[in-house]
Amino acid sequence: MNDFIINLVAQGGYWGIAFLMALENVFPPIPSELIMGLAGIEAGKGKMNLWLVIIAGTLGSVIGNYFWYAIGRAFGLQRLDHFIARWGRWLTLDRREIDRFTRLFHRHGGATIFFARMVPTVRTLISLPAGIFEMGRIKFLLWTFAGAGLWNVVFAGIGFQLGAQVDEIDQYTGPASLVIIGLIVVMYLVRVVFWRPESGKQPVD
Repeated sequence: MNDFIINLVAQGGYWGIAFLMALENVFPPIPSELIMGLAGIEAGKGKMNLWLVIIAGTLGSVIGNYFWYAIGRAFGLQRLDHFIARWGRWLTLDRREIDRFTRLFHRHGGATIFFARMVPTVRTLISLPAGIFEMGRIKFLLWTFAGAGLWNVVFAGIGFQLGAQVDEIDQYTGPASLVIIGLIVVMYLVRVVFWRPESGKQPVD
């Protein structure tokens, strides 16, 4: 994976970085930490401009996130209702929960998108409900750009400072990502066991 990223960054330059970051958001197993870290290393060697690396990576992130946002908008709340009626038990969702999420994205959607961009895996998945719950496009794009930009500044900066020490980037980011993903899986399993539907109750504002 490292060699693939290094070669694409070297050959594709800023366009390669943007492509990789867009791909990372469509196909999450590709680690954005590593992409931006390796791009930062190239900038540290004087082969690229650090700020152009960050801008290219951030634009790629926005494009990749918009892919899932557009799918969510196309899917829509009506289809979600039918989907929840059939699979809600395993998603631990009912109509009341959907109403809560809808209000969340209308009231605090910007902050939700911004902070979700700092959490591995969640930073990609959050775009889907943002589209389903019809968060405004401009609002979504701006907050995605801000959150992704901050994330990319951090990891491109780490790469810039570490120079050629690629393994150190993986050493710190890899375990942290696994811990967060593990916690998400555990929380989901606990919720599935204890979740009870509230469909019989009216949503409360």
